[in-house]
Order: sequence, then structure tokens, then C-alpha cells
Amino acid sequence: MSPESEAEREAAPPDDVLPGTLPETLRAELVAFRRDLHRHPELGNQEFRTTAAIKERLKQAGLRPRVLTVGTGLVCDIGVGDPGFDGAGVLALRADIDALPIPDTKHDCPYRSTVPDRAHACGHDVHTTVVLGAGIVLADLHRRGVLPRPVRLIFQPAEEVLPGGAGDALADDVLDGVHRILAVHCDPRVDAGRIGLRQGPITSACDRLEITLDGPGGHTARPHLTTDLVTAAARVVTDAPALVSRRVDSRGGLALTWGRIESGHAPNVIPQHAELAGTVRCLDLDTWRQAPDVVVAAIDEIANLYRAKSQITYVRGVPPVVNEPVSTELLRTAMAARRGPDSVEITEQSLGGEDFSWYLEHVPGAMARLGVRPPGERTVRDLHQGDFDADEHAIDVGVEMFTAAAFLDPGC
Repeated sequence: MSPESEAEREAAPPDDVLPGTLPETLRAELVAFRRDLHRHPELGNQEFRTTAAIKERLKQAGLRPRVLTVGTGLVCDIGVGDPGFDGAGVLALRADIDALPIPDTKHDCPYRSTVPDRAHACGHDVHTTVVLGAGIVLADLHRRGVLPRPVRLIFQPAEEVLPGGAGDALADDVLDGVHRILAVHCDPRVDAGRIGLRQGPITSACDRLEITLDGPGGHTARPHLTTDLVTAAARVVTDAPALVSRRVDSRGGLALTWGRIESGHAPNVIPQHAELAGTVRCLDLDTWRQAPDVVVAAIDEIANLYRAKSQITYVRGVPPVVNEPVSTELLRTAMAARRGPDSVEITEQSLGGEDFSWYLEHVPGAMARLGVRPPGERTVRDLHQGDFDADEHAIDVGVEMFTAAAFLDPGC
């Protein structure tokens, strides 16, 4: 952190200007809400039950949530348009609500997924509950006349589906009037009660690549008379990553990694068709914008060298999440004010993708890594694994941070 941040840390506002800790009844309710979502995970664009549950609880808080046009996900305003705010910019809090198509492998867990091959293995149930809890607290503060600025809650569907449900939310004008947007993402490497922050890029860009290679086929005794398609596919797999890395600035961290290769059915038959699929990730926004042309050209060159006909589908995914400085400092200050300066740690940039980045193409904002590892646990866990779980203390930590941020937001 900069020297200026240290000075501001010393000048952190006292607790009496911020919302207090969560009442035990609300804390228990939010844990129960999260567990209900965890038992009933839904994939992207299928989150109908999840959407209905969020909508009902927001209505109980006296709010008027609106389901997005795509049929899942919601947007909900608190004080937006009220004359008392004198045109103050809206602070948006965003959560993603979808689950993953993998089985829940936790044993003896009372809130284990009840849906086969579906699990909240990325913590979206926690993200959702944090933003819901913040909305409940902020709605109460607004009724009492002490909310300092309007707030918008965004519950976005389909984050796990490239290019992500953020595009559908943006098409529904969820950023209309918004001057800043904040989010959290669970991090099983950070202890519950803490957050990880980083100014600048905090995630990677992530695109998807699908390739077909074709040739006339033939006998493995005479590869010189045909296109040796398996060799061609193997050369694309091994040579393309190295080739593309030499055609962009290495500081961009462009990485082409394969996840699938299929070809052939018999050991003595050169096949006519091969399929490859993988991902393209990079750390830098400018490199991400160059990536499609560079990757496609490299694969075509290699395929042509081995006389294979290539067809390439390059699916744009998400750019990096680039945390804007003022928004990053807002999250740090809010967390330090509620949990102390030692509750914030600097985190490394992840190679994972997150479609929160699309919002940051329009307004400034930042994402914090929300610690969900039980303090003292030494087991190494990761996201997107069937045994993923979260220390539920992270829920009230996230709620307190977001509500404090609403009070400390310096404005545009």
C-alpha cells in the first residue's frame, strides 16, 4: 500500500458513523438463506428458484426488485431517484447467482447439494447472500433516513457461462446512473474475517477456443500420401502456445492451454477429423484485444504446414478485472473501519476469469477477494472442486464491508 494509504488508514472513521455489527437474528437468517441456495444449485440462465427466493426476501425488506428480461437475475434499487440525494451517483453492489455442473462431494454436510451433478463450488451462494444482507441493512437505514447515497443491488445470472451473464444485465441498463460498482469473490486461500485486495488487474482475461482439423485420411503405412492428421493436431497442441507467446509482449502473460483433443478410432487408420478445445488467458487488457488475431494466425500456419484444413472458433469470454484505484481504496478503508487494518492483505493476480470485468468497461469499480477459509485450517482447497465450502463468518464480514462502503464512498 502507498504512504498515502497508510495515512488514510490512521484517519479511518470511527465506528459511530458506520452501521453496527449484524444482529444475531439477521446473521442466522443469512446463514440459513445461503444454505438453502447451496442445497438447490442452478446453472446459468436456469436460476429460477434462486431468483424467486431473492425476490421474495427483498420484497419483505420493503424493496421493489425487478427480474431481468432474460428471466433470471434481478436488479433492486434503494433510494435511487429520491430527491433527498440531490443527484448523487448510485453505488452498485453486484453478486452472481449461478452454480457449476459438477457433483457436490462433501460428506456428512447437512446443506450438501440435493441436485445431482450441480454444486455451488465457486461460492456464488455466498456472494448472493452478502449482497442480499447488505441490501436488507441498507434498506433499513434508508427507512430511518440515514443512508448517505442511493444503492443498486445487481444479482446477475450466468457468470459461469462464456461470455457471461453480465452482458444481459448491461442490456437491461443496470448501470444507468451508477458511478461505482463493487463486488466480492470467495477465496479459499484467505482466512474468513479478512479480504484480499489488489489495485489494477486482479483476474485474467479468459476466452474459449475450438478447432477442427480435417484431411482425406488413409493408411498409417502411407502417411506421405495423405494428411497425417494426428501429427498435425499434435503439432498444433505443442507448437501453438509457444508461437503465440512470441508474438505478443511477454508481460501480457498470454497463455494458450488445451483441455480436449480427440481424433481417430483405430491404430492403423489415419483419421479424417480431429477436434481440439482450450482456453486463452492473459493478464493484460491490450494483449487480450490482440489475442484473437494472433492465436488464429498461429494455428492456421501450423495446420497449413501439415496440409490440414483448419476451422477455428474463437469465443470471446471476458477481459481482466482491473480494479480502479479509488474503488480499491474504498474497499480497503471500509474493511479496515469495520475489522481493523490487519484484516486487509494484498493478493496476487489470478488467472481465473470473471465477467465482473464487463461492468468495469463502463464505470469504475473494484472486486475484493473474500476470505472463506476457516482460520487455522491447513488443508489446501480451491474453487471449482466438489468439496468446496465456505466459513460462513465470511457472510457478515462481506455485509459489513459493503454497508460501510456505502457510507464512505467519496462519490464520483
